[in-house]
Amino acid sequence: MKLLVKNIATLAGIDGGGVLKKCGSEMAQFDAIHDAWMLVEDGIITEFDTVAHRPAPTDVDRTVDAGGGTVMPSWCDSHTHIVYAGSREREFVDKINGLSYAEIARRGGGILNSADRLHEMSEQQLYDQAMERVREVIAKGTGAIEIKSGYGLNTQDELKMLRVIARIQESTRLRVVSTFLGAHAVGREYAGRQGDYVNHIINDMLPAVAAEGLANFVDVFCDEGFFTPEETSRILEAGLKYGMRGKIHGQELAPSGGVEVALKHNALSVDHLESMTDDDIAMMRGRDTMPTALPGTSFFLNMPFAPARKMITAGLPVAIASDYNPGSTPSGDMKFVVSLACIKMRLQPAEAFNAATINGAAAMALSNDYGSIAPGKVANFFITRPIPSIDFIPYAYTTPIIDRTFLAGEEQFL
Repeated sequence: MKLLVKNIATLAGIDGGGVLKKCGSEMAQFDAIHDAWMLVEDGIITEFDTVAHRPAPTDVDRTVDAGGGTVMPSWCDSHTHIVYAGSREREFVDKINGLSYAEIARRGGGILNSADRLHEMSEQQLYDQAMERVREVIAKGTGAIEIKSGYGLNTQDELKMLRVIARIQESTRLRVVSTFLGAHAVGREYAGRQGDYVNHIINDMLPAVAAEGLANFVDVFCDEGFFTPEETSRILEAGLKYGMRGKIHGQELAPSGGVEVALKHNALSVDHLESMTDDDIAMMRGRDTMPTALPGTSFFLNMPFAPARKMITAGLPVAIASDYNPGSTPSGDMKFVVSLACIKMRLQPAEAFNAATINGAAAMALSNDYGSIAPGKVANFFITRPIPSIDFIPYAYTTPIIDRTFLAGEEQFL
């Protein structure tokens, strides 16, 4: 089917194809054309142009009038935990009263609290809750998303989470990648026996996950009070044997070796980086691992923000993601994440857009097909209401601007 989108005031995030990520000064280029049209065939972008240069084709099956709005590539959210049971607003109050993330975890809250709740919930209930969040993020412009397990912390509950993630992929047009995060915390039955829990992940969990083909990647929370670089290395090496490339939670709570171990194992991304050092930045130059900042976490927990401005100045690529989860970032609003990147991390709007689109796609190994408006890429995009410029998107940080969303060329009615 041929779909024509016409009357586009600004078609933004365009490229000629072949762009897999943007680094350093390249991130300031978020190309756009004006008074444009775009053609989609069978869910794939085929061509676009300005009306002044070439009239829109007329031999089409369906025409969508953008009404003078802006067309943007859908957000690519490369770090979320949206499959979880219930909420944790009690801990929100604890944080207001001065308890730190680490103190709440030591008292049995945090990740272990979510694991307890998830254990009591059926797979169907978990799926139903998760789908409410999925519909929410699609409506807010997300078109590709990574979802992690990590609230199971035993084999059966981790598999339950991963099966729900697989159902989300099957039942929506959202592009979903799945990450096994058994090393999110030490399960309660292994309290005081962290080494045994690491062995359990390697010898029991990973083979079970691989047997059902449920995960694209393996992740480890390599940080102070969680898993050591040595334990992280063992888990990443084991995951790679099953074809699961590593992703790392690192340098969130302290400079704890997360960047170094990510680079040692050529991890796809290293995420958080609130405690990233200048030495870490220097180590990452010229490497394939995508540094990924989670500004919503810093906002919600009153933590320092990742030094994204320093990273870009040093020539690194940067991705940004929501970290949508029940404890430290109960929001999947990527528009707000883009605003935070501009306001708190001093990114230019173009840099933040690239971090949330093409570089977010790269952090999921999806940028061949997602993350920009380019011939041959999947037609994931949203149409805004008429806005003065694309800089208005992060500027008006709470204003709803999305009018219509399309995934694989199909309009989403949510």
